[in-house]
Amino acid sequence: MNKQAIHERIANLRSTLAAQDLTAIIVPSADPHLSEYLPEYWQARLWLSGFTGSVGTLVVTADFAGLWTDSRYWVHAADQLEGTGITLEKLAPGQPNHIDWLAEHLQEGDSVAVDGNVLSIAEQDRLLNAFDANDITLITERDVLTEIWTDRPALPAAKLYAHDEQFLAQSATSKLAAVREGMAEAGATHHLLSSLDDIAWLTNLRGADVDYNPVFLSHMLIDADKATLFVDINKVNEDIAQSLKDSGITLADYSAAQEALSALTPDDLLLLDPSKVAVGTLSKMADDVGFIEQMAPSTLLKSVKSDADIDHVREAMRQDGAALAEFFATFEQRLANGERLSELDVDSMLIDVRSRQPHYVSPSFPTIAGFNENGALPHYRATPEKFSYLDVAEGKGGLLLIDSGAQYQNGTTDITRVVGIGQVTAEHKRDFTIVLKAHIALARAHFPDGIASPLIDAICRAPLWQAQMDYGHGTGHGVGYFLNVHEGPQVIAYSASTPKERAMKVGMISSNEPGLYREGKWGIRIENLVVNTPVAKPTETEFGDFLNFETITYCPIDTRLIEPSLLDQTEINWLNDYHSQVFAELKDRVEGAALEWLTERTKAI
Repeated sequence: MNKQAIHERIANLRSTLAAQDLTAIIVPSADPHLSEYLPEYWQARLWLSGFTGSVGTLVVTADFAGLWTDSRYWVHAADQLEGTGITLEKLAPGQPNHIDWLAEHLQEGDSVAVDGNVLSIAEQDRLLNAFDANDITLITERDVLTEIWTDRPALPAAKLYAHDEQFLAQSATSKLAAVREGMAEAGATHHLLSSLDDIAWLTNLRGADVDYNPVFLSHMLIDADKATLFVDINKVNEDIAQSLKDSGITLADYSAAQEALSALTPDDLLLLDPSKVAVGTLSKMADDVGFIEQMAPSTLLKSVKSDADIDHVREAMRQDGAALAEFFATFEQRLANGERLSELDVDSMLIDVRSRQPHYVSPSFPTIAGFNENGALPHYRATPEKFSYLDVAEGKGGLLLIDSGAQYQNGTTDITRVVGIGQVTAEHKRDFTIVLKAHIALARAHFPDGIASPLIDAICRAPLWQAQMDYGHGTGHGVGYFLNVHEGPQVIAYSASTPKERAMKVGMISSNEPGLYREGKWGIRIENLVVNTPVAKPTETEFGDFLNFETITYCPIDTRLIEPSLLDQTEINWLNDYHSQVFAELKDRVEGAALEWLTERTKAI
């Protein structure tokens, strides 16, 4: 992005702040649904700063502009912010976040603006707790950017469509009944949903308002006998409208959600998730309406996939595995033929092979294809303006990290593999093998049914910690069923909180993705998707039920990068068994060069 344009936008923003007697503004990476991927209309932080990462918060005052982001983006952000006048503020344990910074640097009587339409209730509470002690005023009723963002994109207008009936194990009617049971257990008379994947799951509908996630902009208000979907009516055809009506769901315009909430009375009790509902959505609701703040019932319900759902996902994984075999066979042959390929070619080739699979819809996130030092950036993304060719000097080698996935009507995939380009060194192999040991440790783990998911993170990290190594991101995230590739409530990350809502349950699908990143050199990550399954036991014990993981990603792990002496026999057996399963699942789905590649890459070590 043009750095001069960023300077001008920040200057215009400061003028607007001064004219409105505001001391500072917070610009988060969010929309009214607190989504991970945002429609262009809500990408204010990107428009102001030029920083393209998915996570970051911008703060601007009269004499300061700073962007807070975590370790996944430090190198990336430093490069993009250079010359903009915006300071990179690194989010790390023991370091102040943007709230701490504002509380420390602002004076009594100062005021801070943030658009309430993109501010969660939970985040507002954190701001108020920090500001009240210093008599700093938080203003959420204004969208300050409307005065300077004159060419703001329109809201998306993609049509809604039905999730293919052959892949549905549960009707919208039965899902709605299950949500109402959760409401009753909580004692709520009403329930507000703003999280888009929850609404898509509940209605059995999908959309294309957000890149990579098949969801649509909407809110939903549910009571004991009525459910209203607030959505742009122009996106809804007659068939969709009828299916909603048949499911007991009434349609209303997207903009009418605030008015509907204004009709609630002190006798009502509203259930909502404070991290997934924006302050602005409640702007017209009476102050004397009570609400219950807890995780939405649908969040847990959709995270626990049925046996039928999991069977469909296994099939999607087989399709994806066949596509990847085609990709790697072609990719390696083109390199062997001396063709000069780039990180961008990797992305286009993956989309090509996947798009030829049944039920393909789109990528499930932007492909990360990072060669050598780019692979050390966990969320790197090559662009036409900045990318690397897969070139190595004579006698030299490199590592290419490829993290990619797809949305199919029968499942969502997410996989990371690393391949060697040119000559691979002993240090490459040592790093790769230690990451593999970590991956196998979690893949083989047994753990109590219902354990808080963050608590099992250490099982995976132990081999890396033993070698005095670590990585800055979580080990695993939940994955949706033809929904968001990042889904809660489970998260395998020791830095996450451990409330009972994060309990591991049978049927949850998560990623297993330890990594290792050497800044300026290379990055390694090995990722499969796994499903929680009961541990088979010959007899009952007094220690309760235990779960383990079934790996449902079918793609070889490159044994050419392994140092076998670092693996024990149990780890070697796991790898050989995994490759035997991969071959069995894929051998009848590929032919020619792809079958030859699959046969070679799944040989036992």
